[in-house]
Formats: sequence, C-alpha cells, structure tokens
Amino acid sequence: MNSVIGKEAIAVEARRLGAEMVGFAPAGRWEEHGDLPAAFHPRNVWPLANTVIVLAVPVWLPIVETAPSQLGCEQYTITNELLDEAAYRLAASLNRRGHAAINICRDGYGYGDILLEKPAAIFSHVWAGHYAGLGTIGWNHTLLTREYGPRLRLVSVLTALALPGDPLLGEELCTKCLLYRKICPAQALSGDRGSRCGAMDKTACARNGRRLRQAFRSPCGFCIKVCQVGADRELFGRKDVQAYFREREDFARDAPLARSWRHIRSYGGRPVVEDGIYETENDKGEENDVKN
Repeated sequence: MNSVIGKEAIAVEARRLGAEMVGFAPAGRWEEHGDLPAAFHPRNVWPLANTVIVLAVPVWLPIVETAPSQLGCEQYTITNELLDEAAYRLAASLNRRGHAAINICRDGYGYGDILLEKPAAIFSHVWAGHYAGLGTIGWNHTLLTREYGPRLRLVSVLTALALPGDPLLGEELCTKCLLYRKICPAQALSGDRGSRCGAMDKTACARNGRRLRQAFRSPCGFCIKVCQVGADRELFGRKDVQAYFREREDFARDAPLARSWRHIRSYGGRPVVEDGIYETENDKGEENDVKN
C-alpha cells in the first residue's frame, strides 16, 4: 500500500541525508521546454518517471580556487559520494512507502578514456536543477544559483510519484562575462554573448580532465571558480575574480592568497603546467567586463 508523502516531507528527508538544496521538477517540463534531445528526457531514461527530485551540495570557493589541486580532488570526491548515498537512500525511502523511485548517479558519463569516445552523460543533472527551480543555465553549461553560482554538485532521483514542481527561477543569473572562455586551460569554450550557451568542445575538456587525473589533480574547476555569480563570494570575501588572471604577478610579489594556492598545489599531486600561472591564449587584449 502506498503511504502518503508530500514535497515538504521529502525535502526534509533529503536535507537530513545531507543535501543543502532540494528542488522538484515534473517530468513533463522536459517535453514542454524542449531544450534537450528527447533521449535525455526523464521518461526516456526511465518510463515510470513522473517527478525528478534534484539534490545539491556546494563545493567551497576557497578550495575551488586552489584548482587544479589534490585538495580540490578530495572535495570533488566527498561531495559526489555524499550525493550518491543521499540519492540512493532517498529513493529507498520512497520505495519503502510504495512510490517507485531510482537514483541516477552523479557522474553518469563513464570513466577514463570512455569520455574521449563519447563525452556525454546518461542524464543532465544541470538541466534537471534548472527545471527544478534551483537556478538558471550559464553560458558555460553549468547550473548557476544565487547561493553558490556554479560551485555545487548535483544528483537526481526519478520517481513515479507525481508531485507539483517548484517554480522556475525568474531572473537570469548569467552575465555572459565570457571569463570562462578566457581562463579555460583546454580552450574548450567558444562563441560570443549572442548565444544562450557557448560552444563546448567536450573532447578537449575530457582530454584535459585525463591529463589532470594522471597528475592526481582532477577536476579542473577553472570555469566554476572564475564565475562572479553567487553569495558565497561575499561570504568568503572573494569578489575580485581578476586575482585568477594575475597569479604570475601575485606569486612574484609573494601575495598571501597566491602563496596559499602555491602551497596547497605543492602537495598530493604531480606538477602540471598551470602551477603558478593561469594564462591562456584565448581573448588576449579583450576586455573582461569584470564587475569588482
């Protein structure tokens, strides 16, 4: 027999299991908006799906800023493990109540060199987060939230239980500053402000990820640390995103923040070209449109 359970009780349970943010999206929103190919809609992943429950946890900006570092790698691992366990336990709780549910693992695109062969995931947690009202889609294909910008990890639970969706976020959070494009070490993003999202070379991104994994310094993290959106910048006193572009100068003058980043990158992983210098050939001489 099915026991009655509503959104509020599910959200409380999800937060008890470790989620910091929870959102609900009816499966019909994918068909209604048509942003993704039909193969990636919830009911094509699992035909019984009526609602997608999205769970999120933040990654702390001061750790993201050290990327690429082993410390960032550990934060990535622990947040993924927390999310996968929370999603599994939430699905189990719904199943015990008679409401069929499955969890979609956080990284559903495979491992290692498989990413170079087919760099796509089974299901997009980013778009699920958007349809669940947690945020908007950024130019660099991330989910942007008021609280943490793109600095969060996501997981989804698909359930046959039909629940009302949370309202979509009304305001557009992305400023299209194009700093993602400028800082990307793989030069995987291209395009201009006229497009909703930049063109992404997923193979280049995956190849860069493989390089960093071999150095025990994955994930890259550049495109989420440079984003100006998010209240976490106020919390951690890190509004000056230009600091990521002047590391060479800051290292030379032994600035405290740069000294901290260099210290953290010196342990737990092999050296990589980014150590001490964040510089790409993209957009040299172009205005950054940075809001300090």
